[in-house]
Amino acid sequence: MQKPRLEIKVGIFVFIGLALLATLLLQFSKGTSLWRGTYNLYLHAANVGGIKPRAGVLLAGVQVGSVSKIQLAPDDKSVTILLKIYRDFPIYGDARFVIEQSGFLGDQYISIVPTDNQLPILTNNAIVECQAPFNLQEVARGAAGFIQRIDETAKKLDASVTDLRSQVLNAETLANFGTSITNLKLFTEQAIATVKDINTIVNTNGAQVSMAVSNAVLFSTDLIQLSDSAKAILATNSVNINQATRDLADTTATFKQIAADVQAGKGLAGNLLQNPVLATNVQDIAANLAMTSSNLNRLGLWGILWSHPPPDNAANSTNSFPTPTRR
Repeated sequence: MQKPRLEIKVGIFVFIGLALLATLLLQFSKGTSLWRGTYNLYLHAANVGGIKPRAGVLLAGVQVGSVSKIQLAPDDKSVTILLKIYRDFPIYGDARFVIEQSGFLGDQYISIVPTDNQLPILTNNAIVECQAPFNLQEVARGAAGFIQRIDETAKKLDASVTDLRSQVLNAETLANFGTSITNLKLFTEQAIATVKDINTIVNTNGAQVSMAVSNAVLFSTDLIQLSDSAKAILATNSVNINQATRDLADTTATFKQIAADVQAGKGLAGNLLQNPVLATNVQDIAANLAMTSSNLNRLGLWGILWSHPPPDNAANSTNSFPTPTRR
């Protein structure tokens, strides 16, 4: 009878020890307690990184729950994380859920970052979005691409420097540059010598320069006086100048009127221009006068009078002159 009772006691002792061991495991493995009530939250994330079940859930650095289960979403493009949150820690709907890591190589956990606490408190089985963790491998791949681009840029820069040395900084260019520096030095020396010569000329001809400046001042003074005199003349004779201007305008108008009358056939000149008979007669008179003046020039006045004996009558006297030809 004593042996079965001993076995029962040993079994009870082992059961109690296992229960205590399970309790300690739950307490020290970031799991939920058996004697604290919890509620569930479902997180949706594009990637969970390396987070594992029973990972801690921290609110402002305080553990408020643990990760219960991780599974793929029905669309097979995201992950659903089941959280067990202690009931005595309410979480507002505007809080941010982020997967973070303790240290550089430490364990990952769910961090709850409170914001304004304006939205209602999350209830059991609420669904919230979670920010994906920092992916070191993606950063490394991006850094590898960045390093590759830097390497290509360095190669291009090296090629550019090589081209610069071969085309710009070659021996001929450096020789030309040296020649330019030498020419610039000579030009500077010549400029300094020229400045010294100018200073010498100014110093030795100071009196002449002063006299020239004085003459220029006097000339400008005379110009000012001449301008004042012209202004005075204009001021004192403005009435006469205005009258002369008006007379000139009237004369111009008169000439315009005469030209208009001639064009319209008024007056002697107009009649001559407009009447063809009078114009022909005037032309004939001009031709006869020209022939008479030609005969006077050829024979002279006395030659015309005494070259023939005196006529008996007036008819003979008229025949002694050549008869003008009418055109």
